[in-house]
Amino acid sequence: MDQETVLEVKGLSKSFLGVKALDEVSLEVRRGEVHAVIGENGAGKSTMMNIILGDLPKDEGTIILKGKEVNFKSPAEAIRSGISMIHQEISLIPTLTVSENIWLYREERFMKGCLISKKDRTRETEKLLRERLKLDIPTEALVSELTVAQCQLVELARAVSCDSDVIIMDEPTSSLSDKEVKILFEVIRKLKENGTAIIFITHKIEELLGISDRVSVYRDGHYIGTRECSETSKDELVTMIIGRTMTEQYPEINSKKEEVILEVRNLTGEKFKDISFSVKEGEIIGFSGLVGAGRSETMRGIFGIDKISSGEIYIDGKKVAIHSPKDAVKYGMAMVTEDRRDYGIIKTASVKDNMSLAALRQYCNRAGIINKKEERTKVGAMMKEMTVKAASMDMLITSLSGGNQQKAIIGRWLMTAPRILILDEPTRGIDVGAKSEIYSIIGKLAEEGMAIILVSSEMPEILGMSDRIFVMRDGRIVLECSKEEATQETLGKSALG
Repeated sequence: MDQETVLEVKGLSKSFLGVKALDEVSLEVRRGEVHAVIGENGAGKSTMMNIILGDLPKDEGTIILKGKEVNFKSPAEAIRSGISMIHQEISLIPTLTVSENIWLYREERFMKGCLISKKDRTRETEKLLRERLKLDIPTEALVSELTVAQCQLVELARAVSCDSDVIIMDEPTSSLSDKEVKILFEVIRKLKENGTAIIFITHKIEELLGISDRVSVYRDGHYIGTRECSETSKDELVTMIIGRTMTEQYPEINSKKEEVILEVRNLTGEKFKDISFSVKEGEIIGFSGLVGAGRSETMRGIFGIDKISSGEIYIDGKKVAIHSPKDAVKYGMAMVTEDRRDYGIIKTASVKDNMSLAALRQYCNRAGIINKKEERTKVGAMMKEMTVKAASMDMLITSLSGGNQQKAIIGRWLMTAPRILILDEPTRGIDVGAKSEIYSIIGKLAEEGMAIILVSSEMPEILGMSDRIFVMRDGRIVLECSKEEATQETLGKSALG
């Protein structure tokens, strides 16, 4: 492997409203290596990458690319100089096609006179997707028609199309099935062979140990250290990440599971068929399956987001009609959706406004005027309970790390005092420390009698947290088993068919 340093960060610092997000951090990336970057949410990983890309100005420090000091003013300038990024939160334009998104702002290569040759652009996209990446994604489909996993792969294609010296991948596997992860890793290996450096940001330690050459760890805005992946272990990295050794990851949950709160009978919608199950007070039921199995669509149907064509929903033994999330909340339901960026947060609103949104009626008088003092008191208490790290509740929610955004959204729904809580991929993109906190919160809620439905693509999470497990495939439930009966092999075989 060529050991030339292609990107180096020295003494990088950045503060927001007096809070130091980065404190003289360092990073050294070599040509043709996969360099993992790991740390808890709020460790400063995203801030460092945004500064490298030119999305944020630095306070102090130096960035050296291919031996020359750089200070990019925009991501477009970074791309032209040889650095591109695949974002965890999808940044594609839904009203444009796959082809248009991949070559956005670079259409000049397809210009014939004053017009863009769509034929040439499509041919180039086909070559990129089919030959270089082996991806079966329709080139002229609108991005709005794609799954989250397909969008993630289009982001990958766009980054690869830039022929960059350095590609930053932020949680690139978070929405991918095992098959798609294998495709991604094969692409990464080919990029390595061609001398491309990959910065691989992830929270999955087993994953990074399998694909990365070195790993750098960050905590609370500080650089902790770098290790050769062949010479470290999961236990050592966890200790470096959270500053302490981890005990049992999944809590022991002691809850009574007597009365059925929610029952679904033969529910059918566009992406799911004949779904039947029940959940008791204090019970956690898990839904496992591959991406595209219909788990999220089923939950969206139950919560009134997506239309159901037939079937019945019962709460406390009484049939209810749920046509919208408003109806679901009225019946004591709450749902944390899979896609935080598009369906969870309101990007232009503060932490306070995001968290109080679902329970806003509680703070209004008959004239509809909000009691601001009570609202702030309740939001402050929930932020403390959920350990949401923010300098102020008046900050934009987008200024928080992904993990803190997720905790804020869970807190939003807990402020409605639900009896039934649907959690769709609640720990996606969240570090090991924050995961442990959320598992403890889920366990506490179950012990208090809440009925919880957990949708997760992580089998250890499903096995560790669920009392009963349902596996879905092709929009149907294909297996129901108890926690004691379930194994990774059983769930995997059922999901694959």
